[in-house]
Amino acid sequence: MAEPTLVAHDVEVVNNTDHERFELWIPGAERRFVGFLGYRAIAPGVYEVLHTVIGEAYGRQGYARTLVTKFLEILRSRGAHIVPTCTYVQDYLERFPQYDDVVQPRH
Repeated sequence: MAEPTLVAHDVEVVNNTDHERFELWIPGAERRFVGFLGYRAIAPGVYEVLHTVIGEAYGRQGYARTLVTKFLEILRSRGAHIVPTCTYVQDYLERFPQYDDVVQPRH
């Protein structure tokens, strides 16, 4: 099974609960905002993933893949699940089925 390739330098993922999104930042003296993954809580420990947005300057460089990977790893560590409405996340899950355990089972 292929592993997702992440950006080669340090990034920081912050859960901005006030805006219901996980944000991706490049840390350092001049901390830079890269983009975000928007969600909404639909049940305790279950999040609908609405959209993934990466700034134009950071497009097609692996930042979206990095953000989604880190987001899924955080949720997995918490025992939480997602309902992937976002088409980017749906495509990601097709390419990396090792994260299927984070997807909310359908009843």
